[in-house]
Amino acid sequence: MAVAREDEFSRYVKEARPALRRTAFLLSSDWYEADDLVQRTLIALHRRWDSLERRDRIAGYARTVMIRMIISDRRSRRWSREALPGVLPEPAAAPDPYALLGDRLVLMRALAVLGPRQRAAVVLRYWEDRSVEETAQVMGSVGSTVRSQTVRALDILRSVLQAEAYGPAGGPVPAPRGDGPRR
Repeated sequence: MAVAREDEFSRYVKEARPALRRTAFLLSSDWYEADDLVQRTLIALHRRWDSLERRDRIAGYARTVMIRMIISDRRSRRWSREALPGVLPEPAAAPDPYALLGDRLVLMRALAVLGPRQRAAVVLRYWEDRSVEETAQVMGSVGSTVRSQTVRALDILRSVLQAEAYGPAGGPVPAPRGDGPRR
C-alpha cells in the first residue's frame, strides 16, 4: 500500500512539477526561489497525500499551498530577512581622537581672518543653519547683503584653508615625523 502511494505521488510530481515551477516563478520572479517554493509545496502535499480525497483538484490545492507559503515568506522576510552584501565590509579604522581637534583649530584660524560681519554671516548661515532672511534679521541688514557677505567670506575661507593645506610654496605640507617641529 505504501509503495502504491509513493508511486502515485511520484507520477503526480512528474506531471505537475513544470507547471508548479512556472507558477512559482511568476509569484517570486526568481528561479532559485521558485525551485525552493515548489520543493516546499511538494513536501506539504506529500505529508497530506493520504488525506487528499479528490485527486482531480490537487493542482488547485497545490497552488493554494504555494501562494500561502510565499505570502508567509514575504511577510516574515519583511521583519527578519538579512540583506547580504556582495563584498564583506572591512572593519573601520579607529578614528584619530586628535584629528577633529586639529580640524577645529584650522577652522578657527581661518575664521579669525574674516571680518566680523563676514564671520557672523558664515556662522549664522552654516553653523546655525539659518535661512538668508533669518540671518539678515539677526544681523540687521537685507538678504542681498547677507548673500554677498557669505560669498566673500567663503572665498576667503577657501583660499585660507587651501594655503593651510598646501603651504606657501603650493605643494602639500609634509606630515610631521614626530621627532621635532615642522620646518
